[in-house]
Amino acid sequence: MPGFMAPGTPAKYNQVGVIKVGPARAKNVLVLEPGTSAGSAYFVPLAKWIVSTVAGWQVWAVERRENLLEDQSVLTSFKEGKATATQLYNYYLGFLKNPSIKHHFQLIPDSTVEFAKQWGLNVAIEDLHRVIGAAKALGGKVVLGGHSLGGSVVTAYATWDFNGRAGADDLAGLVYIDGASGPSAMSAQDATNALQALAAPKASPWLTFGGIPAPFTGLYNGSGSAAALLDPNEPSLGQTSGLLPKNIVPPVRVTNVGQYGYALNVATSPPSLIAAQAHLGTGITTSGPVHGWNGTGALTPITRYTTMFSGAGMDNVDGTEWYFPQRLTEDTRAVNAGNASPAQNVLGLHATMGHKLPKNLLIDAFGAALGGPEVPAAARILATQSQIPSRNLTLVNRQTTYAHNDPAGAYPHNDFFDQLVPFLQKVSAQS
Repeated sequence: MPGFMAPGTPAKYNQVGVIKVGPARAKNVLVLEPGTSAGSAYFVPLAKWIVSTVAGWQVWAVERRENLLEDQSVLTSFKEGKATATQLYNYYLGFLKNPSIKHHFQLIPDSTVEFAKQWGLNVAIEDLHRVIGAAKALGGKVVLGGHSLGGSVVTAYATWDFNGRAGADDLAGLVYIDGASGPSAMSAQDATNALQALAAPKASPWLTFGGIPAPFTGLYNGSGSAAALLDPNEPSLGQTSGLLPKNIVPPVRVTNVGQYGYALNVATSPPSLIAAQAHLGTGITTSGPVHGWNGTGALTPITRYTTMFSGAGMDNVDGTEWYFPQRLTEDTRAVNAGNASPAQNVLGLHATMGHKLPKNLLIDAFGAALGGPEVPAAARILATQSQIPSRNLTLVNRQTTYAHNDPAGAYPHNDFFDQLVPFLQKVSAQS
């Protein structure tokens, strides 16, 4: 749908998308904002589960504008059975080591997307405002939820000053999934330094995720998850490529699914990738010569996890954001539980109505490995500021048992889902 007309941005990128899941006749909408380096398909398995359980709801997963830069062509062909796993690998990664591969992914020079240095909270919030408006037009309740950094975006939107009205005035509830914005902000000097660093001629508009520069998080995760799901038992080409970070390469020869599980399972994934981890099972199988994956004991089944990130069954979309704006990361550090601050002044932000949220607003917050107790604590602070009563809050912390991505991925037993369902039913029943 048409997005915010961001100054300096070519018109073709002034768009925002959603994946709509659920019956079109349902009037209530849960809008879900992805976290750092995550795309809309990440929420689809969870969304399907929600709408199959809670009557009268749709779920809309937000596809931010930066995903328009992605080249999904061969990933889509692979998902449709029109390309092989080798062709998938060669197009996105193999060409980097093999110059004889002529048909391949083209890297986007940073110098050609300087406008993306302005894709911060102002742009994300204005794009989201279009999505919320479309959801509200259905005539039902709208709840805004976010995972990880998406939780900070939720607070920013709820407290954003839209010409004297808080964004939350159009919402019935907020949902925080291991991410939120507490009552602290970067200093004005830190904000100034961040802007100056980003403005430097050779500075990239894009975040480096877990030590992996853009777009390689997307190339690794998009192609790796798709191969692990749709061609799981073939020997991994990525493992022997020399392209993957050494700390995610198994010590024994593995299949596609063995490589993927080893890289992102809590027990073997490196600390730098905590934001990409889930409890995917026991680990690499003990039998060889090419080892697979033993998913016994998984909170999040690996087939579900690879579906989330590959976007299986959908064209031109996956669950990773290949290009994540550095400016958006910096801006979320200034949200300050929706209170004005010198940093917000420097950055030109408007998340300043944190004391003026509707008193009937319902808030659901779930802490996992990354946010932990700070997530429900931030939700309580937000409520206290606006005198929202405690009975409107659903607060849970599972930091010791849930990895960062288990709330969205765990199945069929999921503590987050078990608290979300009655929360949405409470929203439906609220007058």
